[in-house]
Amino acid sequence: MISESIKYVGVEDKSLDIFESQYSLKNGVTYNSYIILDDEIAIMDTVDLRAQAQWTQNVETTLNGKNPNYLIVSHMEPDHGANIFLLAQKYPDMKIVGNVKTFVMMEQFFGTDFKERQVVVKEGDVLELGHHSLQFVMAPMVHWPEVMMSYEKTEKVFFSADAFGRFGLLDDQEWISEARRYYYNIVGKYGLQVQSLLKKVSVFDIQTICPLHGPVLVSPLDEYIKNYQLWSSYQAQEAGVMVAYASIHGHTTLAVDYLVEKLRMLGENVVVHDLTREDLSYAVSDAFAYDRIVLAACSYDGGVFPPMEDFLNHLKSKNYQKRCVSLIENGSWAPSALKTMKTTLETMKGIEFIEPFITIRSAMNEQNKTEMNQLAEEIMKGGCQSEICM
Repeated sequence: MISESIKYVGVEDKSLDIFESQYSLKNGVTYNSYIILDDEIAIMDTVDLRAQAQWTQNVETTLNGKNPNYLIVSHMEPDHGANIFLLAQKYPDMKIVGNVKTFVMMEQFFGTDFKERQVVVKEGDVLELGHHSLQFVMAPMVHWPEVMMSYEKTEKVFFSADAFGRFGLLDDQEWISEARRYYYNIVGKYGLQVQSLLKKVSVFDIQTICPLHGPVLVSPLDEYIKNYQLWSSYQAQEAGVMVAYASIHGHTTLAVDYLVEKLRMLGENVVVHDLTREDLSYAVSDAFAYDRIVLAACSYDGGVFPPMEDFLNHLKSKNYQKRCVSLIENGSWAPSALKTMKTTLETMKGIEFIEPFITIRSAMNEQNKTEMNQLAEEIMKGGCQSEICM
C-alpha cells in the first residue's frame, strides 16, 4: 500500500533468473502496478505475462467489485504492457490513456489501438480523478520512445515508469548496486534524455517515487535523485580501479593478479571481473562506477579474445565515456589485443589512456613485472593527469 487511496498491485517474480534474456538476477524482479482509488479509478500499468494470474487477483481484490475508469499506459514494453488486451476485454467501458506513440505500439503488439477508447495525452496534460489528478510528463528514450510518466499532485507521488527501477524484490535492503546495474545496462545509453527528464520534474514536490521495477522509494529521495544525476552525466561514483580481464589458459589471469596485488598494496580500491565467467552486466556497471579501469586480454584470431570484445561492445552501446583506461595484452606470436581494444576505446567520448601499455609474450616475465610496477604507480597518480582521473 502506498496510501489509503493509492494501492500497490504488482507482483514479485522470484523465479526469473534472466531479465530481458540477458541480465542475470540474484533475487528475481518485480513488475509494479498501482491503482488510484477515487471518484474515478485509474490502474497504473499492467505486468509481465508471467505474472498475469497473481496480478489479476491483486487487481480484483483491490477493486472489490468496482470497475476502473482508466488504464494509464506509461510504457509498452511487454514486462509492463502484456496484459493491456486482457484488461481491456474484462472492463469494456475502461478508457486507455497514452500518447500518440503509445497507441502505435499498441497496434503492433495487439492488432488494435482501441481507437474508440483512447485518451491521448501530451506533455503537461492533466487527468482529473476527483481528489487526485495526474499530470503527464513525456520521457522519450527513457528508455523507449513512447515512455511517459505522471505526477499525482495531491499525494505528491511520481510514477516514474522504468526510471528509478532496480533488480530484486520489494524488501531487498540494499538499493544502490542493483539500481546502478539496472540503470547502466538498460537506461544508460540515454543519459542526455535522463538529464532532460530530471530537469522537467525538478519543479514537482515529489514525496514518493513509484517505479515499474523494484521498491517504492520514499525518504531520502534526494539521494536517489542525486544518483540519477550522477549516472546520467556519466560521472564516476567512486575513486578506484575496475579491472576486467579475459584469459584463455591462465597466464593473463596471473598477470592481472600481480597488478591487483600491487595496487592494493599501494592502498588502491580495486574490483576485479573475469569476463569469461561472469554476466557482463556486473562489469559494465562497475566500469561506469569507478574512475579508472584496466583491461587485460589475450590476442585472438588477429584481434582480441571474444569475451573482451563483447564487453567493449557493451560499453560502447551504453555510451561509455569520461574515463582513464590502462591496457594489457597477451600474445604468443602476433600480439593484436592491445591495438584492437585501443581502436574500439578511441571511438568513445573522453577516453584517456594511462601508460605504459603492456605486452606479455605468453607468460609474464621480469620485465613485465617492472612494467606492472610502473603502471600501478601511474594508475595511483591518475596516469593521464586529467580531471577525469582525479
